[in-house]
Amino acid sequence: MSEPVLVTGAAGFIGMHVARRLLESGRAVLGVDNLNAFYDPRLKEARLAELAGFPAFRFERTDIADRPAMAALFAAHRFDLVVHLAAQASVRHSLVDPHAYGDSNLTGFLNILEGCRHCACRHLVFASSSSVYGANTRLPLRTRDNVDHPLSLYGATKKANELMAHAYADFFAIPTTGLRFFTVYGPWGRPDMAVWRFTAAIDAGQPIQLFNGGTLRRDFTYIDDVAEAVMRVVARPPAADPSWKSDVPDAATSRAPWRIYNIGSTRPVAVTELVRLIERALGRQARCEVVPMQPGDMTETYADIADLERDFGFAPAMPLDRGIDHFVAWYRRHVAARAAADHAP
Repeated sequence: MSEPVLVTGAAGFIGMHVARRLLESGRAVLGVDNLNAFYDPRLKEARLAELAGFPAFRFERTDIADRPAMAALFAAHRFDLVVHLAAQASVRHSLVDPHAYGDSNLTGFLNILEGCRHCACRHLVFASSSSVYGANTRLPLRTRDNVDHPLSLYGATKKANELMAHAYADFFAIPTTGLRFFTVYGPWGRPDMAVWRFTAAIDAGQPIQLFNGGTLRRDFTYIDDVAEAVMRVVARPPAADPSWKSDVPDAATSRAPWRIYNIGSTRPVAVTELVRLIERALGRQARCEVVPMQPGDMTETYADIADLERDFGFAPAMPLDRGIDHFVAWYRRHVAARAAADHAP
């Protein structure tokens, strides 16, 4: 417990919130991020500024795909806990820049696994994604279901992370937990995701695009619920499952100290309902353009969280209408603060 918790992607959306929760709980945190330009680095810097007020927070600008840098980081610390949230995000961007996903999500994750192996990490918690479910259409989406049919390279890299983590958990006995996040939103969110994009466009009087006629349904999950789930999981490293059977293998558990959980609200809504809630919160009408289904998109996500509720006594609770109200209020404050900073002498 004398070493800090390593949080990769600390300047990211989920990373900032998890790092803050760890700091508030009394843990020291070493945050790592490369501050890349996938979206405005100023937002990432502003998130880090939120963490800088904690004396127990330290930040290193490092790319997890940099093997010597990550080896040196792990050699300098005996991390008992690693929360790995860094990744190249976005389903659609993986069609444009696939090598970024190989570098960050595959090579970067391998560097994390090797670091955990050599520092005898007590628990590795890593971010997976609902995108691993790909072509699955049986709902709700269960961790025990087969996920061998991804629809995007992003989803494929997240599935690969789960397999890589299992191999290390089995061979090196590293307690490892993967979390499949379902459409996380809230204050300090990502500007490339629908909640922020729609809010910004509607607020500016610009049109928004509704893919597949707005019929897509998503299990929107509020950031505070996600951070609480991570905190509960972090506190309980998994053990080998003595009931696991190799002839009828359970895809969510293992003979190794390895587990997979869904983190979702279990209340999927149509994207058109999301638009309505944003309109209400902003007090403005959306201008909508109907566009075709995008390659790589799933038609619906809906998390089964029975395992999460059973093992941790927790289920996300924030209703979407209240969550959108919280986000829009934060968004307006953020935009005003950015405008003031941009016009400061």
